[in-house]
Amino acid sequence: MRIPPSQFGQPLEEAAMVHLRKNHENVLDRDIGLMIAVIGIDEIGQGRLVPGDGATYHSVTYRVLAFKPIRGEVVEGNVVEIMDFGAFIRIGPLDGLCHVSQICDDFITQDTKGNSLMGKETGRILQEGDQVRARITTISFDTGSRSGKLGLTMRQPFLGKIGPDVSWVEEDVKAARGEVEKKEKKK
Repeated sequence: MRIPPSQFGQPLEEAAMVHLRKNHENVLDRDIGLMIAVIGIDEIGQGRLVPGDGATYHSVTYRVLAFKPIRGEVVEGNVVEIMDFGAFIRIGPLDGLCHVSQICDDFITQDTKGNSLMGKETGRILQEGDQVRARITTISFDTGSRSGKLGLTMRQPFLGKIGPDVSWVEEDVKAARGEVEKKEKKK
């Protein structure tokens, strides 16, 4: 880590923390995940000088709070945006896309106002603000960037909209127990 001469009067740990936060917070790394915050410094090594640069360079051991999604992991989040091609779902610090083909086993259409997606046969409705349970199917991180892409599915049993009013998951549980017949697709 580089400490510029303008910060030589500051305590070393303070100067190091400023640079660590600037360079590592909100950065994606393939091995670590999304580094949300630098939470502490464990060790700062002896400074070294490099010819032609007045700064000092230190090896630093530090701790970060990170979020690392795992392919196949079941997560819960909130629908933050509805588009004609799918729903964007906020999962912690990242957003994932659940394509219309992955919402449920039904033909999905967008309502005329564009703020919800509806299943033609099942009558299931997905709107902005709905809480959902989904499985991560794809992860795309570019190391060093500040964004990534998550692909999601809710098409498997016990995934989908959850909540006090209407729960697709509860419907699946009841159908699995034989308490309520699952809606059949029309042929």
